[in-house]
Amino acid sequence: MDAQDQKRINKYLSEIGYCSRRAADKLIEEGRVKVNGKVPEMGSKIGPNDSVQVDGKYVSKPKEKHVYLAFNKPVGIVCTTDVGVEKDNIIDYINYPKRIFPIGRLDKASEGLIFLTSDGDIVNKILRARNNHEKEYIVSVNKPITKDFVDRMSNGIPILGTITKKCVVKQTGRNEFKIILTQGLNRQIRRMCDYLGYSVLSLKRTRIMNINLDLKIGKWRLLSEKEMRGIYNLVESSAKTHDSSI
Repeated sequence: MDAQDQKRINKYLSEIGYCSRRAADKLIEEGRVKVNGKVPEMGSKIGPNDSVQVDGKYVSKPKEKHVYLAFNKPVGIVCTTDVGVEKDNIIDYINYPKRIFPIGRLDKASEGLIFLTSDGDIVNKILRARNNHEKEYIVSVNKPITKDFVDRMSNGIPILGTITKKCVVKQTGRNEFKIILTQGLNRQIRRMCDYLGYSVLSLKRTRIMNINLDLKIGKWRLLSEKEMRGIYNLVESSAKTHDSSI
């Protein structure tokens, strides 16, 4: 078999839209993936004639085109594809007739824009922190915002063993501010506010990259071809910028 016809299992599962590469790695680690009836090692490659099973079921390339959705997630919905664990999960809520999964996540207590897709390959491109893709939020907190709060939030806060990247923070109300992040640490905004002695009362994501939130809570729509071209352009240009700096 020609080596160029082979690809890593996680890349294969991502390309056929089964899940992201990170999720595929987890499936492989847990022994839930079989190639030709045997559990493979991490990093194993497969060819076009190999059979792949996940949880005992064969997977194959979808005949339909990939789908890309924008969804206005309500508070209380969990961004997980594990429908057997969380009853209020995003997959059951949307109930799309094709296997899809969220790109990134929003906390259960947060609301707003999130993408879902059947294309596992684009997930990795969008989520790469080095690509600096913008995500915009409106946040309300439990007490009046000060200039010191805005300055410190903008210039980096020590959380999770690191300093957050500099970001745009603008006060939009007595207890409300807008923040634009280019990274996605776990519960980042809530942790940043907590460090400064503030509690988040509400958090809404209003933009991801070139897509603004234009949906009522709980509603979804397909991304247009024009919007997808914009996403691909941002993904490609950021990747090239990164490569040129090596």
